[in-house]
Amino acid sequence: MKGLADEPNHMIELLEGGTTLEDVIDGHVYEQALADKSVFVVSDLGSLMRQHVQWQRTMPQIRPFYPVKSNSSPAVIEILASLGLGFICANKAEVSLVLDHDVPPENIIFSGVCKQLSHIKHAAKNGVDLLVCDSETELCKIARSHPKAKLLVQVTTWAQAAETSMAFGCSLKSCRRLLEAAKDLGLQVVGATFHIPSSCKDLQAYSNALSDAHCVFDMGAELGFSMSILDIGGGFSGSEFQLKQVHTSVRLLLDAYFPSLSGVQVIAQPGSYYVSSAFTLAVNVIGKKVVARDWSCQAQEELTPDDEPEFLYYLNDGVYGSFSSKLLGSTIPAPAVLKRGSTAAAEPVFSSSLWGPSCDGLDQVLEHCLLPELSPGDWLVFNNMGAAGLGGPSAIRPAVYHTVSTADWYTMQEAGIAVDNIMKNFSMVHYGA
Repeated sequence: MKGLADEPNHMIELLEGGTTLEDVIDGHVYEQALADKSVFVVSDLGSLMRQHVQWQRTMPQIRPFYPVKSNSSPAVIEILASLGLGFICANKAEVSLVLDHDVPPENIIFSGVCKQLSHIKHAAKNGVDLLVCDSETELCKIARSHPKAKLLVQVTTWAQAAETSMAFGCSLKSCRRLLEAAKDLGLQVVGATFHIPSSCKDLQAYSNALSDAHCVFDMGAELGFSMSILDIGGGFSGSEFQLKQVHTSVRLLLDAYFPSLSGVQVIAQPGSYYVSSAFTLAVNVIGKKVVARDWSCQAQEELTPDDEPEFLYYLNDGVYGSFSSKLLGSTIPAPAVLKRGSTAAAEPVFSSSLWGPSCDGLDQVLEHCLLPELSPGDWLVFNNMGAAGLGGPSAIRPAVYHTVSTADWYTMQEAGIAVDNIMKNFSMVHYGA
């Protein structure tokens, strides 16, 4: 059984019969036990298909545009492009990556509120005309480097402002001045965009944001702009329940403010929604330390027979690698233990913390979790890691083993998805071959 790193020609292991993702992970752990015990990732590409079908079933009137920053794996870009998604790119490298997968330039939005001039010129050279803008300074840059751009005004929301101390977007009060400045510069404004974070539990935020966006459309129309695109942003966690909640919150307002007869195209930015559940990360325990906790929950070096132990485990990957999203405030899911034998479920669990290999105080993957006692050489499996970074662009990325079940394979075909087109850069092999 062989696997390849995530390169332009991807190999997919086809899982037949009762073969599960856990079987694949076990198999690659066995391989690593005979080699260097390296970090690796197993993807379930069928998950991308299932999430897409769920999106189409729940939000058929809203076209998804995938933010490449969520996961820039070429396999992900390949499949989502073949499914007809648009793409949100934040820089020149992301634009080039998406264009290399034959995505039409009109299906790309160049986002980011502070763009480098060279990146704007790259977008102009490649016909990427849809750009996001939120300030007059940005307007001037775009007017010089991409005068044919079609702009989406980034409107700030109170939900977004509550999550970050940095001011992104243009307030509703400032939008008219921004639109007038765009008109004076001869630029074309075609719509508006906003973002509601997934951490926002008050769905009233969508009502306020859609009302503001409708005002921006009215102001744009008064100034002679053809307002035709509304982007309701991201913030989709990946669960069907949350997706239905959002849809319930926006459906009636979209019908009232942006009815289908208006010709406005409504789009959204589901990033982690698509990829989070599709990737599982396996890491190895390389070190262990036992400490005790006193009544104030402070770690103590000396451990007496009456003390409750706490274990510090060191992994062969950390926040400077596959857990880089931890540095950006993301929550890392608690891992499962890949234990030997059938008695693992009965083992007692202890307070534990997980650390990367750098010996850096910032390299803490998890501050607290409950795990059975582990030893160096044991494996931990982290689910829902598709949007966690997996090393990021500057790190050495772990090997990625792509899988798809025969059930998902047939479901894709039954759903009318052009499998041959999707898999044009993939090689299918039967698992275990």
